[in-house]
Amino acid sequence: MAELDDFECTEFTHDGKTRKVYRKGSGPAVVVIAEMPGITPGVLGFARRVADLGCTAALPHLFGEPGAPATVSGTLASIAPACVSREFLVLATGRTSPVIDWLRALARSLHADCGGPGVGVVGMCFTGGFALAMIADAPVLVPVLSQPSLPFPLGAHRRRDLGLSPSDLEEAKRQCAAKDLRVLGLRFTGDKVSPPERFARLREELGDRFVGVEIDSSPGNPHGNPTSAHSVLTEHLVDKPGHPTREALDQVLGLFREKLLSPAPGA
Repeated sequence: MAELDDFECTEFTHDGKTRKVYRKGSGPAVVVIAEMPGITPGVLGFARRVADLGCTAALPHLFGEPGAPATVSGTLASIAPACVSREFLVLATGRTSPVIDWLRALARSLHADCGGPGVGVVGMCFTGGFALAMIADAPVLVPVLSQPSLPFPLGAHRRRDLGLSPSDLEEAKRQCAAKDLRVLGLRFTGDKVSPPERFARLREELGDRFVGVEIDSSPGNPHGNPTSAHSVLTEHLVDKPGHPTREALDQVLGLFREKLLSPAPGA
């Protein structure tokens, strides 16, 4: 598709599984894990901003048709096979999706290839919690959880679940302390797919290492966000200075600049 013309299409194999990875830019790597229905023009637009910053944006193709627009029909077509795939755990609690092993290996490979102090990871919606899970066994310095939605929040227990195993959660917490990491979370206040209970659990587990940005989408909110707003960095981004979604985007890019591109103290 023309939307992908400025991206290099590569492949990465781990444990017998080969997937396409679309790359743009140079410098330390940022793994951009797309939301449903896949690598949409909105996701590509975010990745271009990452590349313009001076990083390598790497987009693994996990589902959907790369470059296709975000539509209801496209989302339904992507979500159905993902829900029955053994690689994504959409309802299970206290477990890490198997696809995380492949993503961790990708992050390690990108770090070796692209250099820098570590990698950034942005998960969105269906993949939002993946950034937290990757901390446990990958050189992640900037984890961003944008509207994390797995497991699907059906019932009180799932609304609080973080989509990773107890051992991975403990290791992620240990890595956060050892590396002095901050985990950035983004969501709209009215988003039922990414519920407030999940952010409350993140605060309980991570304390002040979790920075939760919750953008007002209540009826009649002063920013004009629709009550159905979901995708902070892509489909519901209002790219105007002073708008809270633009401020959230700038905060994400600022973390990449600070943690991945700034010289180490004394360098």
